[in-house]
Amino acid sequence: MTAFRLILIALAALLWPALGQAQNFPNKTIRLIVPFPPGGPNDVIARVVGQRMSEILKQTIIIENHSGQGGVIGTDVVAKARPDGYTIGIVSAGALAISPSMEKVPYVTLKDLQPVTLVAKVPEMLVVSTNLPAKNMKELVALAKAKPGTLNFASSGPGSLPQLAGELFKLTAKINIVHVPYRGAAPAVNDLLSGQVQMVFLDLPVLLPQVKAGKLRPIAVGAPQRVPSAPDVPTTAEVGMPSLLAENWYGMIAPAKTPPQIVAALNKAAVEAMKDPAVVSKLSSQGANLVGDTPDEFRAFIASETKKWADVIKQAGVKTNM
Repeated sequence: MTAFRLILIALAALLWPALGQAQNFPNKTIRLIVPFPPGGPNDVIARVVGQRMSEILKQTIIIENHSGQGGVIGTDVVAKARPDGYTIGIVSAGALAISPSMEKVPYVTLKDLQPVTLVAKVPEMLVVSTNLPAKNMKELVALAKAKPGTLNFASSGPGSLPQLAGELFKLTAKINIVHVPYRGAAPAVNDLLSGQVQMVFLDLPVLLPQVKAGKLRPIAVGAPQRVPSAPDVPTTAEVGMPSLLAENWYGMIAPAKTPPQIVAALNKAAVEAMKDPAVVSKLSSQGANLVGDTPDEFRAFIASETKKWADVIKQAGVKTNM
């Protein structure tokens, strides 16, 4: 037997278990990690998509919530799991594309994690207090320029997407408004309603009830197109700021080195689940626009978003914990 044949046999022996595992995937329960508490947008999206994927794959998918550090803790659970497809996650923009530029995280996103698919985008909406004498973007920018450093914008916390959306607004409009961070969206909205702060960018579903009740005034949505749940609210492009795109997003990931066949199987099931009319209906009511792309496309999207927000952090002089 030649040395070449011996090498081929040895390689086959090494690869056969992985190939067999991929061909039989899935043959046991899959853990779907959500890096936030139950009930929030990330959790709702994961449960709806995960349930349909479970039906497609004919295998149980259980949701595990590992909250903390803005999604970083749960994302790290996926990064450190066995790369066999049985531990995956649906995680947010913050943990994948923003936190690595804001603080030390225990993983390198595109080295320690395998993108599976971009699941959904949720536009950020800019709203103002009804006490503020600004009915649209032009009037808001004019007011901010007339009173530099006196208007405040709230966020759900330091380094959050709402803060960075506000910072991008400042850079785009060339205005001086002051960031006021809160511990979550709820207290930020409460102070906005009482007039303690003047404006905020937040996920569309968080703000819609107050907007529809007339308690907050919508200015624009940071999305390429108008959203069905708020058809009268213009996009940032329509009000003259096409670069002011701010959308939260949620993507499916697996540990790095997950076999390509398993990644492909997960991608196929996830994309099929996102095309289901019942899934689309449930999540569109949450303000989510379902996507479903390839692993390579999602990888490129993560890289693009990481660069975009890192540039905003640098240009705006946002304080980091690096």
